[in-house]
Amino acid sequence: MTTAAPSALKAVTILGATGSIGLSTLDVISRHPDRYRVFALTANTRTEELFQLALTFSPRYIVVRDEADALQLQRRLHEVGRETDVLFGAQGLHDVAAHEAVDSVVAAIVGAAGLESTMAAVKAGKQVLLANKEALVMAGHLFMTAVAESGAVLLPVDSEHNAIFQCMPGDYRSGLARVGVRKILLTGSGGPFRTTPLSELASVTPAQAVAHPNWSMGPKISVDSATMMNKGLELIEACWLFDARPEQVQIVVHPQSVIHSMVEYIDGSVLAQLGNPDMRTPIAHALAWPQRIESGVGALDIIARGRLDFQEPDYARFPCLRLATEAMQFGGTGPALLNAANEEAVAAFLAGTIRFTDIPRVIERVLGEISAVEPQLLSDVQTADREARQLAAAIISDNR
Repeated sequence: MTTAAPSALKAVTILGATGSIGLSTLDVISRHPDRYRVFALTANTRTEELFQLALTFSPRYIVVRDEADALQLQRRLHEVGRETDVLFGAQGLHDVAAHEAVDSVVAAIVGAAGLESTMAAVKAGKQVLLANKEALVMAGHLFMTAVAESGAVLLPVDSEHNAIFQCMPGDYRSGLARVGVRKILLTGSGGPFRTTPLSELASVTPAQAVAHPNWSMGPKISVDSATMMNKGLELIEACWLFDARPEQVQIVVHPQSVIHSMVEYIDGSVLAQLGNPDMRTPIAHALAWPQRIESGVGALDIIARGRLDFQEPDYARFPCLRLATEAMQFGGTGPALLNAANEEAVAAFLAGTIRFTDIPRVIERVLGEISAVEPQLLSDVQTADREARQLAAAIISDNR
């Protein structure tokens, strides 16, 4: 790879540019051509979408999964006179995440697939805008150690963790008790099945599960919202991000998705971050931090909203919440096992192979049959991930 020419603009790499977070990030960037330039865009197999984005944003590099796709894209870009270079595979992702010309890396690859490239950005000391919660879920201790050693700046993009970050004092890493924080209130909408009779959940279809009432997200994240596994993963992520114990994080069902999370202080104060449910708000906050920029999101009309409701989560309805808490208590590779089993189960549900209610059953069996160990290297986490996927696939196959 060659070094890009110096620029006064902040150079941004977006890992997972064709997903909902990636596209929202590009929307925010397009509103501020005087502040940001797109250095690199990556995608897995959505090559046509990536090609069109390359025409619009003229990145120095794009990255795809397969070499054949890379060669085809390179030819097409040269035919239209573009100088974008096309890379492929894990090495390509690593290179654009850690490149010396990059200032900020948006980590938006969904699932375990985003772990290595996100870690590469951290180890290179970049400003990392973290939307890939699985990186912390899978390798929390290793990840946060790398952040501390490299001097990387870690900024959460998940709406909930970004809200917590905005409500925290600046020195929260010195310990929550030391800065007067009693607990974190992690909010979630409850998804599309918050009031669905339990007897009907087994017949839920993938189309119903991805129809989130408030947010526009990809299919995997939408199913995680429907099972509330997303909230379980976010609890694990919050513990690592904010150096909190699981009992210091309370999950609160908030159907309107207006309050994105809250922080309770020992003096009785509760600080909350509110806004319309649009990911461009936390993205813009993280991109410009510690400043503020326009995001394209309309102002929140509190009067029109009228009311805000809060409920305790129903653990019988959402067993994935219990499983996530147990995995965090197991420690070590427990969360990695949980995440891998969940990814396999969700994929099987979306493919019509298992029922919606089978998702937590697959996860529970994996957690019960594979023991968590304390990882010393990233390869230990990847081994646990692989073993959990293999067992989950076998359980799913037997379930047919």
